[in-house]
Amino acid sequence: MQGKTAIVTGASKGIGLAIVRALAGAGATVLAAARTSTPELETLAKSGDVRWVRADLSDPAAPAALIEAAGGTVDVLVNNVGTAPARLGGFLSVTDAEWARTIDLNLLAAVRMTRAALPSMVERGHGSIVTVASINARFSDPLVVDYSAGKAALVSFSKSISKEFGPKGVRANTVSPGPVETDLWLGGNGVAATVSAGAGTKPEDIVAQAKSQIPSGKFSTPDEVAAIVLFLASDAAGNVNGSDFGIDGGMLPTW
Repeated sequence: MQGKTAIVTGASKGIGLAIVRALAGAGATVLAAARTSTPELETLAKSGDVRWVRADLSDPAAPAALIEAAGGTVDVLVNNVGTAPARLGGFLSVTDAEWARTIDLNLLAAVRMTRAALPSMVERGHGSIVTVASINARFSDPLVVDYSAGKAALVSFSKSISKEFGPKGVRANTVSPGPVETDLWLGGNGVAATVSAGAGTKPEDIVAQAKSQIPSGKFSTPDEVAAIVLFLASDAAGNVNGSDFGIDGGMLPTW
């Protein structure tokens, strides 16, 4: 990744932070896009290869500003920003406004960011776009009905991009994690805490139940997801295009 410039969205913590660390560790100059910074991101920024750029990807103007901050060109784009609200009341409880926000952050943010990054990639004849999707693109779950739909659309979108821009030197792939050890699952407002509160159980009971459905018996780590993203972003994956890489401990029977 030496000499390459990368943009990572949703970069302040969890999977996004791990991806920033992996790309910078491999020699890339990384623009870490997030609404707020964290102590961990600030520590990475002290290395000189990472720069936090304040960005709200729900703002349609944010992608163009990020490309400008990168000097007008980018070699690697990692679409990671997203949201996964638990819908304890089921499908009928989800309003149009809630659907719109979930689709905006999980699909349209990546669409807009990709649209902003592609011209410079096409002009130079190379580039890699890696989008973090989810096992829920295939493993639909009414608990996250809008999230599942958005991630399924995201995988389809990436496949379309790979077909149109592959002949122009730009690769597009997705990574679909199952449960990961992040705040999204394990934080105070995460899936485990939210679902357990609604069910009258403990968060650790929800986590144990989730692990029981995974043949490996454990959640993935952010670093494990980042390792796949790094591979797809690099020239080592030079002919990998239009693929969806699962990392779920065997949770899905087929990929």
